[in-house]
Amino acid sequence: MMMLKNTSLNVLTRQRFQQCVFVCLASIGSLAAAQENAIESISANQQGSNVIVKISLKKPVAKPPVGFSINSPARIALDFSATSNETGAAVQEIALGDVRNVNVVQAGERSRLVFNLKRPLNYATAIEGNSVIVTIDGSGGIATAVNSAGLPVSSAPVATGKQNIRDIDFRRGVAGEGRIVVDLPDNQIGVDVRQQGQTIVVDFMKAALPQVLRRRLDVTDFGTPVQTITTTPQGENVRMVIEPKGLWEHSAYQSDSQLVIEVKPIKEEPNKLTQGTQGYRGEKLSLNFQNVEVRAVLQVIADFTGLNIITSDTVNGNLTLRLKDVPWDQALDIVMQAKGLDMRKNGTVLWIAPKDELLTKEKLELEQRSQIAELEPVRTETFQLNYQKADAFKQLLDNAGGSGRSILSKRGSAVIDPRTNQLFVTDIVSKLEEIRKLVQKTDIPSRQVLIEARIVEANDTFSKNLGAKLGFGVQRTSNTNQPGIIELGGQQQAGAVGAGATVPGLNSAALQTVNGNAVNLPASGLNGASAGSVALTLFNAAATRFISLELSALESDGKGKILSSPRVITADQLKATIEQGTELPYQTATSSGATSLAFRKANLKLEVTPQITPDGNVVLDVDVNKDSVGQATLQGFAIDTKHVKTQVLIENGGTVVIGGIYIQQDRDTVTKVPFFGDIPVVGNLFKTTSRTNDKTELLIFLTPKIINDKVVVR
Repeated sequence: MMMLKNTSLNVLTRQRFQQCVFVCLASIGSLAAAQENAIESISANQQGSNVIVKISLKKPVAKPPVGFSINSPARIALDFSATSNETGAAVQEIALGDVRNVNVVQAGERSRLVFNLKRPLNYATAIEGNSVIVTIDGSGGIATAVNSAGLPVSSAPVATGKQNIRDIDFRRGVAGEGRIVVDLPDNQIGVDVRQQGQTIVVDFMKAALPQVLRRRLDVTDFGTPVQTITTTPQGENVRMVIEPKGLWEHSAYQSDSQLVIEVKPIKEEPNKLTQGTQGYRGEKLSLNFQNVEVRAVLQVIADFTGLNIITSDTVNGNLTLRLKDVPWDQALDIVMQAKGLDMRKNGTVLWIAPKDELLTKEKLELEQRSQIAELEPVRTETFQLNYQKADAFKQLLDNAGGSGRSILSKRGSAVIDPRTNQLFVTDIVSKLEEIRKLVQKTDIPSRQVLIEARIVEANDTFSKNLGAKLGFGVQRTSNTNQPGIIELGGQQQAGAVGAGATVPGLNSAALQTVNGNAVNLPASGLNGASAGSVALTLFNAAATRFISLELSALESDGKGKILSSPRVITADQLKATIEQGTELPYQTATSSGATSLAFRKANLKLEVTPQITPDGNVVLDVDVNKDSVGQATLQGFAIDTKHVKTQVLIENGGTVVIGGIYIQQDRDTVTKVPFFGDIPVVGNLFKTTSRTNDKTELLIFLTPKIINDKVVVR
């Protein structure tokens, strides 16, 4: 029995052991499946200005790693999916060109390589067997992928279909920076941002540009370093050229499908070693000196930076300092502050001297310049003005910026010739150069705007009138030679019932026409129109009494539209006026009691002042009058006035309704005989009703069009 128990226990133990082994093998298998590849080694070499990095893996990769770059701090990151780190180190020094080192970080099933650079550079990748070759271009241009032998390799074929850039926008930041926001079709569009001289060039690879975005944006009025943004197709790519002005620095970042290029202004400090907004930006160094001469420390900094430093003879003394990993420009500032020194920079040459000595020297130089300016001979130069009046430009010279101070020197003078529109300036050479630059900036043609206004006044009138005439009478005839007598209300009158009408069937020789209506409330016509009527008389040939009834009704419906379309062309920010109408006389009383005749205008008038915005829209200051002749009075005619004054922003060629005046009149009028007019049904014979419903609406449409708007493409 004991042997059976031991045998059963051994069998159970083996089964559990096999299960554990199976679980361990499954875990190892799943881990191996998750990490199918591994980075075994990283090596680098330099070819010219480029740094070639070879990343060796255990197995070939199917596609290049996903990568991105960061400008501040300057880094390039490459992600290898399903790859582990088997290099045995997390950091590997490279120290070639602008590449400092590379960090290898493994997070789960992914490994990331981060190249730390001295400045932002472009890169390209290529696959060669079990290796990935990374080319970091040291020239700052577009990187070209090469193999391990340094020979260029052809890039992988890309799809021929190109996607359109969706939008390009410009914004101003709170600190005065300019932001160019580009909406890309997706996050797979290749973007190359680089600085070329004093411009920023952005290339969008394998992208298309819609016709509406092929333009040059003038964003000078935004008050940022960016002056113009020109976007044009460039072969299979799209190129954007950003032109800043002054001192600036730029950065670019992309969030999904939105690219943002930010250009920040830099406050110019002539004596600062490195211009920028990020404080000290020099390469770091370490200094450890005990009681060493200041000149020796300055010499060490000069050797480290390659700058030319000239030290004044008055610079002396010793100092002790210990600095570790400090930017060299900060170290130089610390040394100068410790010894009361200052510097002046001219290119790559630094002149270092005590502050008092520098200030005294600069004061003497300014006094010498002032004396030279008073003794410098003057010259006369002629300036031909093409687009502005010479007298207006002379006022600009005499009253610069409204301060009352002249741009000219004390001995300078300016004379104009209105006939030829020329300006003759006599002054020293430096002032003439300033005036020449001022003429180049201000004597430029103004852009013009065509403003078309459509003034629509629509009328919709409706009126309805209903009235009645009711008469009765008694006929009495004395003889055949006497006219018939009709008795109405106790009075004897000759004639028939109705104003200017005869009663049908009666002897016209015996009856004369008189106003014999007992109820006379006919319908009144609108604007003099006559109302339709139905008349009925009850009598016979032998009757001596009769009753007449006349019903009249009028219904009118009228619609009208008055359209005025004034047009005017004017220059940017210049007021224009156009009007058309008539002058109406009216009487005015004088102080002596006599009357005199004066005139008032009843016209259509359009006053407009356009302003072209940097993004191509138009701001309009509009003043519109639509007058018409009103009712006649004893003193003259009244004038019906409609006036709109406003400011609107309209896109070039767009149309906007700037104002509307809507008037509706709804009126019901009842005229009736007391008591009889209130009787139901029958009372309608003793009253007249009138209903009026008038609608009037004024609409003003404006359409500005910029003319002579030429796109400059470089």
